[in-house]
Amino acid sequence: MRGRWAAGIQPRNFTWIIRDGLAVSERPGGFSPNHRRVRRQEEIIWLRVQGFDRVISLLPSPHNLHAYDEEGLAWAHYPVPPATDPRTILADCYRDVDRSLAAGQRVLVHQDELGDRVMGVVAGYLVWSGRVPTGPQSVALVEHVVGRRMGSTGRELVVVVDDMPPPPTPPAV
Repeated sequence: MRGRWAAGIQPRNFTWIIRDGLAVSERPGGFSPNHRRVRRQEEIIWLRVQGFDRVISLLPSPHNLHAYDEEGLAWAHYPVPPATDPRTILADCYRDVDRSLAAGQRVLVHQDELGDRVMGVVAGYLVWSGRVPTGPQSVALVEHVVGRRMGSTGRELVVVVDDMPPPPTPPAV
């Protein structure tokens, strides 16, 4: 690959939540009916060129996770199903994001589209990690940064953080 395509193309709706640390976007390659393999590869190349170390998929299925392996990009899969209690999966996801950010890694979180679920998960993470003090402040912040309103599905994901154990305290030095 040469020229301008060598750097890949930015995923649709790409937005930094924590500058140079945590970002969100729609699934590389687009969502299901519009998914294109070539576009997926170009967007994954862009992520790698931009220094992303980890991709976290919130998709309900493991579709296309092999593509990250092919491009040498670490990934994790935390499906957030709509009809079940999300606390356990969110706790695992938040610990993963927290460890990755603490290690100085760049992390992308995605689902098919950049909508309520992705917004709710990252807003919940901001509260859980103590970066933003309250759910309403976190929702407002994520809405502002992403440029769209969060619906009830996303807001419900933020509310469950109140019933989750806090992040582990780092050891004293």
